[in-house]
Amino acid sequence: MINSSGCDDKQEVIRSFCYWKTNAYFDNEEDTICKNLNLKHMYVRFFDVDWNPYTKEPLPVATIRQIDFNENDLDITPSVFITNDVVLQSNKAQLDSLAIRIQKRIKEIGESYIIRKAEAKAGKIVYSDYDKQKGESKKRLNFDSIRAIELAKLKPYFNEILVDCDWTEKSKDNYFYLLKQIKSEFKNSKLAATIRLWQYKYSEKAGIPPVDRGLLMCYNLSSPNDYKTKNSIGTSDELAKYITHSDYELDLDIALPLYSWSVVFRGNQFKGIISDYDEFVKDTTRYKKVAPNKYLLQDDVLIGQTYLRNGDEVRIEKISDEEINKMISIVKNRIPMDNHTKVTFFSFDKKYIHDYGVQNISEYYAHFQ
Repeated sequence: MINSSGCDDKQEVIRSFCYWKTNAYFDNEEDTICKNLNLKHMYVRFFDVDWNPYTKEPLPVATIRQIDFNENDLDITPSVFITNDVVLQSNKAQLDSLAIRIQKRIKEIGESYIIRKAEAKAGKIVYSDYDKQKGESKKRLNFDSIRAIELAKLKPYFNEILVDCDWTEKSKDNYFYLLKQIKSEFKNSKLAATIRLWQYKYSEKAGIPPVDRGLLMCYNLSSPNDYKTKNSIGTSDELAKYITHSDYELDLDIALPLYSWSVVFRGNQFKGIISDYDEFVKDTTRYKKVAPNKYLLQDDVLIGQTYLRNGDEVRIEKISDEEINKMISIVKNRIPMDNHTKVTFFSFDKKYIHDYGVQNISEYYAHFQ
């Protein structure tokens, strides 16, 4: 493994994004964004696994309904989020069964994905050829035959599977057992796991998961419900406190934040998170700016499904360009990287991408060279 900070030759990292919605359908604008950013890879949340307190078993929930990235030929890593309760509450037999269920569900979603992909390519070939023909002797190619040919070109498996879980010292034995069982179910795929920053810094306590690669999550560094927190999404100062060494025992990919939200407090007490903040910035009659990233409500208002009262304080959390570049420098100087390293941003959403700008995001990737 080559550390990019100490190498004169430029390394081209793999440009990636996280997609965390329940329906992965790209419109023309999103297609264009992918092409302009030269994206090669996408982590796609396939489903979550949560503990059902009534049946007392782990169950997959919130399964993605559709994956259609249009004409973008992205390498997809299916991602499965598993709550810590699942690994704390489950016994070995339940974890064995869960590994099998995870494999089956990913396979089902994957088969549906490649069938849609083959059908889209077949339709384009069939109708394009038909439209080019002239005269009454037009002959349409057989759709089913072309579909079968295109389907045969697509791999029936994914190169990599990602498991996301914020395990603890108490749950790590069960979690690592589950990872081994999942790995045994995927003969043709590499297995990756998310690594939280505390798990990275205190790896002797947290343990090293039995996987092929780790995805280091360089965000959500503190709790949003802390009134004194400057920015719970992350700061370069906080990041530097966690990335204090470069000898983690797994090859790592990097995940950085590219999102924003608003945190509401009432009398210094946390009241919730609102995904948008445009209204606070624009409406100067109902929202008084009291600090660079804080607003005080001057009236009772309803934003989406959230009811806010006069006097509530809103803290806008967004990482500036300067802070992102500082975070990139910290990561570059500590984490060994090569041209197999994926640099991913969370998350792929037109709002966030427009906020930061395609050109700026492209420069973030370029800074890893």
